[in-house]
Amino acid sequence: MVTAGTAAGLASVSIGLAHPAQADAVAYLVNVTVRPGYNFANAADALSYGNGICDKIGQSRSYAQIVAEVKSDFRTADDYQASYLITQAANELCPAMIWQLRNSAVHYQPSNP
Repeated sequence: MVTAGTAAGLASVSIGLAHPAQADAVAYLVNVTVRPGYNFANAADALSYGNGICDKIGQSRSYAQIVAEVKSDFRTADDYQASYLITQAANELCPAMIWQLRNSAVHYQPSNP
């Protein structure tokens, strides 16, 4: 018979065993080089750009600032194109920073419908 105390203890053990999020450069490269619109010269350029996004997140730049910079870099007004690249970088290259990025995006309003 499992008691509430035993269940709570097992839950805390399983939480304690959870592995930290790991970066996956291959997944990032697949997701941003197959999708049209970014046109990176090569994989190294794509990774460098994604790691730059991670650096910006780490510097506590707001989501709005990062979106504006990506849109400027790719000469687009498309919020989705910018947010897709930012999301891929955060999810695949610096997953430990996802919550920091999400917190900075709480009140973000896209500039296009």
